[in-house]
Amino acid sequence: MPDIILKGGAIKLGDNISTDLIIPGRFAHLRSNLPELAKHVLEDTLPDFTSRVKPGDFIVAGKNFGLGSSREHAPLVIKMAGINAILAKSIARIFFRNAINQGMPVLLCDTDKISDGDKLDIDLAHSMVANLTSGVKLGCGQVAPLAICILEEGGLIPYIKRHKDFVLSQG
Repeated sequence: MPDIILKGGAIKLGDNISTDLIIPGRFAHLRSNLPELAKHVLEDTLPDFTSRVKPGDFIVAGKNFGLGSSREHAPLVIKMAGINAILAKSIARIFFRNAINQGMPVLLCDTDKISDGDKLDIDLAHSMVANLTSGVKLGCGQVAPLAICILEEGGLIPYIKRHKDFVLSQG
């Protein structure tokens, strides 16, 4: 498995960030215009979120990130806004699966040791986060090998397209 190193800054959020906070309901009519919807990610939680994000940055959250409805476009618009990965203490199960399917890495770790604005290096293959600002290294929950393969392809659909013969042969 090749090393996958992601580099960026931390944008710190709290606990219980729901899909309704990720994509405020008043923008539901934009579901057919995802680039426009991405301009409103986390608008009610952190009004300057989209203007702060630099390509490659990370969302760093507390417990229960992504709870609520199964809006599969929630991780996609986070990715479209420029976020490279999500780190949290815990993730709602359906959000986690949707994120991997959309090609968005999700790591479970103790985010208390990461502050807003910290510079991070994330080694997906070894489930390690290096906080370059504080010098702290954090171990994360192991990313499943199949999830790494899906992430390398950019999501589940590109993975299936590339490996369709193998996927079909597994029955």
